[in-house]
Amino acid sequence: MRDRQMAQGARRAREFEAFVAGAAGRLLHTATLFTAEPPDDNPRARRLLTHALAHTYATWDRLRGEDPYDRTRQQLALRFARGAWHHHALFRHPPGGTLGVLNPQERLILVLRLYEGVAEEQTAALLGLPVERVRTVCLRAMATVLHPPREAAVPKAVEVAPS
Repeated sequence: MRDRQMAQGARRAREFEAFVAGAAGRLLHTATLFTAEPPDDNPRARRLLTHALAHTYATWDRLRGEDPYDRTRQQLALRFARGAWHHHALFRHPPGGTLGVLNPQERLILVLRLYEGVAEEQTAALLGLPVERVRTVCLRAMATVLHPPREAAVPKAVEVAPS
């Protein structure tokens, strides 16, 4: 009995390691897009991915034919959505890059829809939003990314001649 449990545990670990080896790069990129952090400095994205992968590993035996990538992406999105407002309110410096002009909900929906290819209906169900809301937010986010707002003009320092 004990040998059988050890063998099952080893098999589970090998399967999960193979999944992580194949999917972690793309999932980290997705998390980095969610957080709008630079790819080479993305501690929030890495923390999100670590927690999502830990959840997937904990439920690995209960997947029963369910796609582990899909499950992990769902966890990633839900964890980002839960913590996004808190982190958004705490940012001293807004996130940078092309997606940095979007609010967290816009980034989340845009990344799920366009980068991950998740259908509107699935995105709406995952986030608990009406399909129309997902569509509207996605269209607004795309318009913002394609035509970003102009940065406020920074006034130049005026030199005053000594009198």
